[in-house]
Amino acid sequence: MKATKRLALACAALILVPGTWGATLSPLDPLTPDEIGKAVSVLHDAGMFSPDVLYPIIVLQEPAKAAIDRGYDAGPRRAFAVILDQQRTRTSEAVVDVDDKVLESWRILPDVQPNFLIEELTSAPEIVRKDPKWQEAMKKRGITDFSEVQIDAWAPGTLGVTNSTGPRLVRALSFYKGTSVNFYARPIEGVVALVDMNQRAVADVIDTGVVPISEEDGAYDEKSVKPREQVKPLTISQPEGPSFTVDGYLIRWQNWSFRYALHPREGLVLYQVSYDGLDAPRQVLYRASLSEMVVPYGDTDANWAWRNAFDEGEYGIGRLASPLEPGVDAPENAQLFDAQLADDHGAVWKIPRAIALYERDGGLLWKHYTIDPEHNESRRARELVIKSLAAIGNYDYSFNWIFRQDGSLEMQIELTGIMLAKGLAVSSEAAHSQAHEMMHRVAKTVSAPHHQHFFNFRLDFDVDGASNTVIEMNTRPMRRGAANPYDNGIDVEMTPLKDSKQARQNTNPETNRRWIIQNPGVLNAFGEPVGYALVPGETTFPLARPESKVRRRAGFLDHQFWVTPYAADQLYAAGDYPNQNERVEGLPKWTADGDPIENTDVVVWYTMGVTHIPRPEEWPVMSATRVGFKLLPVGFFDRNPALDVPRPPVEAPGKKKPAKTKKG
Repeated sequence: MKATKRLALACAALILVPGTWGATLSPLDPLTPDEIGKAVSVLHDAGMFSPDVLYPIIVLQEPAKAAIDRGYDAGPRRAFAVILDQQRTRTSEAVVDVDDKVLESWRILPDVQPNFLIEELTSAPEIVRKDPKWQEAMKKRGITDFSEVQIDAWAPGTLGVTNSTGPRLVRALSFYKGTSVNFYARPIEGVVALVDMNQRAVADVIDTGVVPISEEDGAYDEKSVKPREQVKPLTISQPEGPSFTVDGYLIRWQNWSFRYALHPREGLVLYQVSYDGLDAPRQVLYRASLSEMVVPYGDTDANWAWRNAFDEGEYGIGRLASPLEPGVDAPENAQLFDAQLADDHGAVWKIPRAIALYERDGGLLWKHYTIDPEHNESRRARELVIKSLAAIGNYDYSFNWIFRQDGSLEMQIELTGIMLAKGLAVSSEAAHSQAHEMMHRVAKTVSAPHHQHFFNFRLDFDVDGASNTVIEMNTRPMRRGAANPYDNGIDVEMTPLKDSKQARQNTNPETNRRWIIQNPGVLNAFGEPVGYALVPGETTFPLARPESKVRRRAGFLDHQFWVTPYAADQLYAAGDYPNQNERVEGLPKWTADGDPIENTDVVVWYTMGVTHIPRPEEWPVMSATRVGFKLLPVGFFDRNPALDVPRPPVEAPGKKKPAKTKKG
């Protein structure tokens, strides 16, 4: 490769469209544009739907796991579709064989409402602007140019409506934007419109009274904020290109291999994560994805109490993926991949630069220095990151899977964006003091209510195969006695979790609690089962009371750790259709009977959270907060798997070549 080409590779992000190279589709590759078109054509020709139906989702119907694991024929490529027929007020599911263009199955779903579509979220504001009652509420606040009002459509929460033929509702919040880039800094407090999306009409406008609109515009763009002195350049250079290889949706790097996809609901999904062994790749995970996320707000005001966004089940993480900008959202050496999904009408919709893949410095990998004789052995770590970023209204979430050379794996979420703000009636000290009960003031007449962010991940482990057992590990001080004469003993308690009911567990920093997913049928050199541990990072517990509606809908918040036997149709911790649904669904329902989980194909569900008590330093836009968990090998290897990482080709200190001098 010529030097100029290598330099361009290192300094400019590459934009690639996966699936456009490589001769054969993997059974787990996302639907191609051609397959999306075939699926929609079959559904249209079936004659069972209105001509103008909408598609909340069209994705690959993943083949049977057993066929993939055992190398069997995975069968034809299939598409799974959810169809919203507003004319007939019904929701359906269908499976289409896209190879033979055949409708394999179709069923009507009673008592559900699917996730919202982009078309609904963008059309609801125009419906609201034309409503006389909403216009009157704006005029009360001195607003006559309705184009200066930004309207955000929200899922309605619970309204006692859980059937598919009833109204499909959206709640609309209003913000005064004027000419500011940050309309979220100027909430029009007290006004919420309820929109029936089936009728395309405003059903009601709630106005609890005029609250002055903040005069501060909350601008955060570079034109509005005088920038500090620019830092000196920090160049990331890979003159020979990256160390990873990309073959369609298959990534290989430093003994790791995995497949990926951008799912319209789940966002970034990993498949068939494995680490190279002596004879063949060793399985770690079959599938890993975000299963659900929910953001409960802690303000008891009736116009706020319903705000509990199920960002995945009600909106869709992948559908809201935002294009990544090289040099800021991802480093300059990143390769960027477009994603191709189906839009609301079933047409192919390309999200440019939706996924980034890059290597980065990982700090110190391992080291030991001896004084006598003086000798240093040290290695610098390299990490591989695959990431996507979703802009969900006022908040932005970056999801990062981080692969390391020592066989460990980490999920890290970065939370940023703008806090959802509430207008204050007055700016007095009394109001400031009162606001501290359920919110914190971030501007003169603006507060940000306390809230939490919860993320549940579905981790389908296959540690050296599908027959796994989950062990809970707790570390405690040893009891006083003859076995602990100096009171310094540390004891480790290993408890096998026998069934899904027993496996409902919580984190416990006091005992350094973690969970090890073992394969009892595969032993390491010490005769112990190989395994991987889920190690919690910083997290929190839900603060809404157990009797609250959000806790009923998001039952997965009751525990931070769950285990279920593998079931292909159990993908979402709060159930398939949480929108306008008050029923208990998902994990509490699946684990109620206590199904056996020993030495079987297990799925681990992990919930982590952030309790967000707003600070002025997070306004008008918040610096990224990071939360995550790690997967660490425990007896999976017989020694440090990073021993073979070579020393980088750098000159030792004190051995630099002397500088050239001019002859006299």
